[in-house]
Amino acid sequence: MTDPLLETSQLRVSFGGLHANADVDIRIMPSTFVGLIGPNGAGKTTFIDAITGYVPLSAGRASFDGTDLAGLAPHERARRGLSRTFQSIELFEDLSVADNILAAAEQPKWWSFLADLVAPKRSSGQRERVDEALGLVGLDGVAELFPSDLSHGQRKLVGVARAIAARPKLILLDEPAAGLDTAESRILGSRLRGLLDHDMTVFLIDHDMGLVLSVCDYLYVLDFGRIIAEGKPAEIRANPVVIEAYLGESEDVDLEAG
Repeated sequence: MTDPLLETSQLRVSFGGLHANADVDIRIMPSTFVGLIGPNGAGKTTFIDAITGYVPLSAGRASFDGTDLAGLAPHERARRGLSRTFQSIELFEDLSVADNILAAAEQPKWWSFLADLVAPKRSSGQRERVDEALGLVGLDGVAELFPSDLSHGQRKLVGVARAIAARPKLILLDEPAAGLDTAESRILGSRLRGLLDHDMTVFLIDHDMGLVLSVCDYLYVLDFGRIIAEGKPAEIRANPVVIEAYLGESEDVDLEAG
């Protein structure tokens, strides 16, 4: 039987007396597309921050590819194949799109600066990695442009390409469709599903219910820091507990979308 690529057990993240995540159990199997949804403030981003090492666990355990993540810094987790995107678009405005991607994807060694002195230009392998990542998100031909030349949606996709370029085993996507219109979101979903054909497993957080319900194989629903439901998209769409949780949202969320 195949072991989970990512597994959490009784994971808890607390800030003072507030439990942002409380006893969260999640299993993500290799080569699957898993989603995490929930109302605003449910603790979704905190969960990704905990898995990737940006906030410490207060209790519980998280393991990746059979290794306990306790004590590993974010860059060490990334080297093991755990890559992520962020809600905010953090691009270097004075670097080209290609260099933005390489800056995030490369894992410098102590002798890297010497290599740059001898051969400062990008190698063919580096360029191949950039072009592959941009191609997977549908941004062929923008490698030499600068972030200021791109639309908001394209900038979001560059953020996804940066995570892809590291060639991770698992990519965690935090609101990649934010700022995209319906057509762009649909295209993004198709592109993201294609990552499974490149030996990547995908964990998606997004408020676009049409996107999440249409691309995910399995879903977890988080509310007030706790998992309140899990199952296949059709099961989640019809779950009265999930519907009740979303009815408390001020924004209009259509669980029948997709």
